[in-house]
Amino acid sequence: MRQTSLFNGLDHILREVNNLNPNGSLKINDSVVSKIYHRAEEITQRVVTQEKKPRVDWDKKLDDILTSRVWGFPSMLLLLGVVFWLTVAGANYPSQVIASVLFWGQERLTDLFHWLQAPSWVNGFFVEGMYRCLAWVVSVMLPPMAIFFPCFTLLEDLGYLPRIAFNLDRFFKCAGAHGKQALTMSMGFGCNAAGIVACRIIESPRERLIAMLTNNFVPCNGRFPTLIALAGLLVFGLGNTLGATAVVVGIVLLGIAATLAVSWILSKTLLKGVPSSFTLELPPYRKPQVGKVIVRSIFDRTLFVLGRAVCVAAPAGAVIWLLANIHVGDLSIFAHCANWLNPFAQLIGLDGFILMAFILGLPANEIVLPILIMGYLATGNMAELESLQDLYHLFVVQHSWTWLTAVCMMLFSLLHYPCGTTLWTIWRESGSVKWTSLAALIPLGIACMVCFMMAQTARLLGWV
Repeated sequence: MRQTSLFNGLDHILREVNNLNPNGSLKINDSVVSKIYHRAEEITQRVVTQEKKPRVDWDKKLDDILTSRVWGFPSMLLLLGVVFWLTVAGANYPSQVIASVLFWGQERLTDLFHWLQAPSWVNGFFVEGMYRCLAWVVSVMLPPMAIFFPCFTLLEDLGYLPRIAFNLDRFFKCAGAHGKQALTMSMGFGCNAAGIVACRIIESPRERLIAMLTNNFVPCNGRFPTLIALAGLLVFGLGNTLGATAVVVGIVLLGIAATLAVSWILSKTLLKGVPSSFTLELPPYRKPQVGKVIVRSIFDRTLFVLGRAVCVAAPAGAVIWLLANIHVGDLSIFAHCANWLNPFAQLIGLDGFILMAFILGLPANEIVLPILIMGYLATGNMAELESLQDLYHLFVVQHSWTWLTAVCMMLFSLLHYPCGTTLWTIWRESGSVKWTSLAALIPLGIACMVCFMMAQTARLLGWV
């Protein structure tokens, strides 16, 4: 009896498909899935009985808010904002503790080299170069990832992430991308390399490549310290914490807009094609398994990404130390390169030292600001200032920064090429040097173009 009813339902679906609008206004996939679910509901209502129905359907009530056209996006931004706040605020103290331990280890290593009577350059190369860079990356990356990834995984286990994909599916579909890209983009806020790995959930190779090439446009936790510091400079003296927060939120929204815009351009040029349809079944909300989630997020995501970052941070520290300590004439190679880059950097609202900091910060975004401070102070090793006031004095007073410099550096930090760990991950996931190169060149070109337009417009209008 049930088989006959089901076959009749399928016959009814096929008849509906055959009667589709010839202009293609109805999607075959959507129609088929919709009819299957309606038919399944009809059969269920006839053959399934419940002795006692629940008084309140909490899943439906929550979905009426979290997936509604009115409250869906505000609730999503609020929830993600809370996760970002927990990540940034909660990571400060653990970062300081880890940094103090690792830099205490640096002092002990220096004492060891002195006891061994090693040449000063040996201590500089291995300790002040390789070890210091490694310690900086670990102390800055580990705490935010250890907070963000468990929070993100808890939302996933709770059943909320499919609701995010549901809310953003329409935008990504209009951009010629896959709705699941909303999930991979959200993962990129913790770490772009983890976001690239998450692109495996997208079945279509074309749309997976779009997601991989655009994941970099949302700021990861490695770029947040730089963005927060620069936002603080913009409102320095006003004592306006909310103003700095609004600047960072604006940058995040700009990153999402850039993701959608570049996805649309790629879908019309390099990666032409029709967006594939997929059926998103919203799972019921469930109580997350907190212990299992934390363990899985720490081992599968946090330590996985941190391990790759460590592999590129140590060699990068050695190269940075060499460039800052080998002198040609009165200037280091670092300073010579900064002076050579300065004319181009001025065109895009930056200076040569800022551009050098981004170039040498390729292995990890966390070290861009310390490299810039090192270049300005000519200390020969990466340094950090103790307060925002010291940063303001160094950048604005000593090196004549304007609001335009800070804005252009924020835009360049948001839009420029992925870090070395992310590029490595793109190469491993795509297996292609071509797409890995484009993953670096496309954001770099966009960053230079946007900063150039911003700088020239501001100067033309006399704003600086």
